[in-house]
Amino acid sequence: MKCPFCGAEDTQVKDSRPAEDAAAIRRRRACASCGARFTTFERVQLREITVLKTDGRRVPFDREKLARSIRVALRKRPVDEDRIERLVNSIQRRLETEGETEIPSRKIGEIVMESLKELDQVAYVRFASVYRNFGEAKDFQAFLGELGKKE
Repeated sequence: MKCPFCGAEDTQVKDSRPAEDAAAIRRRRACASCGARFTTFERVQLREITVLKTDGRRVPFDREKLARSIRVALRKRPVDEDRIERLVNSIQRRLETEGETEIPSRKIGEIVMESLKELDQVAYVRFASVYRNFGEAKDFQAFLGELGKKE
């Protein structure tokens, strides 16, 4: 593993332990050249996923982008970090086991919305407002009206 500080390729693993409910391995590393310490995570990846964007572009699936968008929706909500990691892991596993190598971004968005709806209704509405590109207050009203009817 290359050192993120100096770029040297001679780094040593100092400690390894399970992380994220044993879905990943956390490794503490030290660089022999500059002495810096850093952490890496190793996760199982069942298959390479390509995201098919609405404009036709194809981009590699980015787990961290998914996690970031979920964290933004859940900001200042009573949901702990472990629960967020489990949610991200479950969404990623679901995408990897679908059997498709190209998944439309719209489908990923719908899966995230479905997951957030079960976890936290406020986060669900926040995510929907960005995902569905709400432009005015009436967009929120219409969405909340639909949400009220479904329950």
